[in-house]
Amino acid sequence: MVFMAGLGNIAMPSGSGGLMRYNEEYKSFLRLKPAHVILFLIVIVAAVAVLKIFFPIG
Repeated sequence: MVFMAGLGNIAMPSGSGGLMRYNEEYKSFLRLKPAHVILFLIVIVAAVAVLKIFFPIG
């Protein structure tokens, strides 16, 4: 019979009591809004579709 405690893969919670703070505002060189990412993906999908129409494989 094998118990979970015998495997040695139990993670104990941190003992800081929620007092750890992480930097909430990350300053990045490149800032993108979600709308820009969706628009960029739509443009890529449209470009691939146009290329498949005008340059079919086989």
